[in-house]
Amino acid sequence: MRGLAPDGGLYMPVEIARRTAAELEEFRRLPFTEVCFRVARPFATPDVPEDVLWQVVSEAINFPVKLVSLSPGLHILELFHGPTLAFKDFGARFMARLMGYFVGGETRPLTVLVATSGDTGSAVAHGFLSVPRIRVMILYPSKRISEAQEKQFTTLGENITALEVAGTFDDCQRLVKQAFTDVELNKRAFLTSANSINIGRLLPQMFYHVAAYRQLPVASVPLIVSVPSGNFGNLTAGIFAKRVGLPVAKYVASTNANDVVPEYLRTGEFHPRAAQATYSNAMDVGNPNNFPRLLDLCRNRLEYVQKEIWGYGATDEETLAAMKMLYEKFGYIADPHTAVGVLGWEAYKRQHPEQSQGLVLATAHPAKFAEVVIKAIGAAPPLPDRLAAYLKREKLSLPISSAFDDFKQFLLAQ
Repeated sequence: MRGLAPDGGLYMPVEIARRTAAELEEFRRLPFTEVCFRVARPFATPDVPEDVLWQVVSEAINFPVKLVSLSPGLHILELFHGPTLAFKDFGARFMARLMGYFVGGETRPLTVLVATSGDTGSAVAHGFLSVPRIRVMILYPSKRISEAQEKQFTTLGENITALEVAGTFDDCQRLVKQAFTDVELNKRAFLTSANSINIGRLLPQMFYHVAAYRQLPVASVPLIVSVPSGNFGNLTAGIFAKRVGLPVAKYVASTNANDVVPEYLRTGEFHPRAAQATYSNAMDVGNPNNFPRLLDLCRNRLEYVQKEIWGYGATDEETLAAMKMLYEKFGYIADPHTAVGVLGWEAYKRQHPEQSQGLVLATAHPAKFAEVVIKAIGAAPPLPDRLAAYLKREKLSLPISSAFDDFKQFLLAQ
């Protein structure tokens, strides 16, 4: 419920229950909802009764995860078949229902603060829409996300407020973090986070890593998972899944020009910097929130991080070329983030030609980035009905500066 720890740090599980090979094999035969429940149970009980956890999982994860094999060695895991057409639906819907359960014992209404570089905003907004006693404040960088992304969370009203910040995503993230450490603000308001800094949003992202394993045609060939990465919640969840027992040989941290983690993997030095705008805007993050968790999972040792993760940073030009290649060679329309994931896998494969199979996480529906898709392949992707409906609605966001005092006063006035 708190999101950030009192010292401003990130929460981590004390232990991660490892599964046997036999249990993992059983996962390949069970319904996906049952698998999600079993993955979550060791982290949630006894705080969450099993019947409540089952209800949370079955209500939250009520859409498919599709594996598309482009070739025997390259698979795409489509994570965008939820309500907001992006992978964030897994974590946001799970966490919203869990918070809805916990908030029942609170006297004050809960204010959820979210900084978004694109898809988190819509997933969280839809996850929490109409949940009693919870209000959501979404901060997003003005003119730095696609229209489709923006319309999905700025048109809802009810308990969802969208704040259009004059600045970058890193400014939005800074405002949220500052709010949690402001003593006066926290005395007067009950605040929590819904970014992947919240462990309740991060843990359910393990579900689809396990889903991929369940669907792979050949489980014996070493698996390389390429994860389009910005704030690094997705890749951190992958390392959690590996600690649970998932047999992944290597994770590829596929970034755009904001390549502070691939740079760290190469040089051993971590230099956060101002985010740079790219076509894969949801990954425009210059200081990834989950990096300390990744280090913690690897015992804060560079050589252990390098053993688990290989990094690659793609340019916008390469991203467009990869989208074109996927369309012309396989008839597959990818969004720019998924294309970056494919580039990461290809770069890894060039340097490691030994037998392996690549799995790329497809994080968003291409229709959310129609302008970039048109630029890459010369045609617009099919527009799902539920997205078309939002594009027709009126934007209700409120403009705000990137000064913390303005944000603080806004929260206190609510």
